[in-house]
Amino acid sequence: MANQNRRDFMRTSLLGLAALPLGAGVLSQRVLAQDLPPLELSNPQAKALNYVKNAEEASDHPQYSEGETCANCQLFQEANNGCQLFPQNSVEPNGWCQSWVKQA
Repeated sequence: MANQNRRDFMRTSLLGLAALPLGAGVLSQRVLAQDLPPLELSNPQAKALNYVKNAEEASDHPQYSEGETCANCQLFQEANNGCQLFPQNSVEPNGWCQSWVKQA
């Protein structure tokens, strides 16, 4: 009986250790989402790319087309509302900038 309990303990321990990297990966994405401060409109790069927090505000921009938002841009990272152009900040999913690229 003692050997069976030891086997169960070892099996459970090994399964727990195997699942640890998966759990750490999921948790780290959630932590990263909280670590990114929102992109400010005063940011020089945001100004250079005509970033707006609400895509409708860009309707007078010549490169803007209706329906384009950060959320449907190829550069948007849904896990943390990040953008490849602004790696230190999060962006508004309803935002827009002139570097918008259609998702593949």
